Amino acid sequence: METLCLDGVSLTRAAFREVVFGGREVALGEAARRQVEASRAVIERLVAAGATVYGVTTGFGQLSDRRIGPDQVRALQANLVRSTACGVFISDEF
Repeated sequence: METLCLDGVSLTRAAFREVVFGGREVALGEAARRQVEASRAVIERLVAAGATVYGVTTGFGQLSDRRIGPDQVRALQANLVRSTACGVFISDEF
């Protein structure tokens, strides 16, 4: 099966199902990679400047008034991904 190139605009449900249920490999397209890198650069500048950014330099929801130090930003994001992934259920009806 051909590797699916993620470009940020053309992902279909059928292709998603092939990845999830069929083991289709994915690769990040160059234009999408540049967009991700540009977004990351914005966040890194904001963190370095000490800006308040919901969910990046603050907690979430009721904890949004809690500041997250620059040294803990990476851990917060990793924990967000982990906690979200723990509750993932993908129906075969998707």
